[in-house]
Amino acid sequence: MFGKKKGFSAARIDTLVGQGTEINGDLVFSGGLHVDGKINGNVVAEEGSAALLILSEFGRIEGEVKVPNMVLNGKIVGDVYGSTRVELAPKSRIKGSVYYNLIEMAIGAEVNGGLVHQPTGAQQPKRLEDKSNNRSGTTAEPVTES
Repeated sequence: MFGKKKGFSAARIDTLVGQGTEINGDLVFSGGLHVDGKINGNVVAEEGSAALLILSEFGRIEGEVKVPNMVLNGKIVGDVYGSTRVELAPKSRIKGSVYYNLIEMAIGAEVNGGLVHQPTGAQQPKRLEDKSNNRSGTTAEPVTES
């Protein structure tokens, strides 16, 4: 009846930001990234990759995080975007909104912001332009479709 829990524990880690290390600037990666240090900047997975971010209880990120799969147990100041799976461990602290497809949140995890479900394949609102003949010389403002 109960299956074995699928976890990321056996995931391959390609990059390690060690405790005591501080990175100032954006970090773009593919594969597995384990963070024990501090990153001042956005953390983004390469487009189309099945990347994994593991943020330990010692890790801290100040910036946006856009990674398909993540296990968070540290602190993030910024919005988090997980297109596949977001796992919030007991010591995770997020000051920002979490945009997720699937989420697992342990007792003790904190999100000081919104939780927004975004199913796989959900598209951002399309921006439409007014292409009517405007002879007054002014340009039309883009219209957002609801």
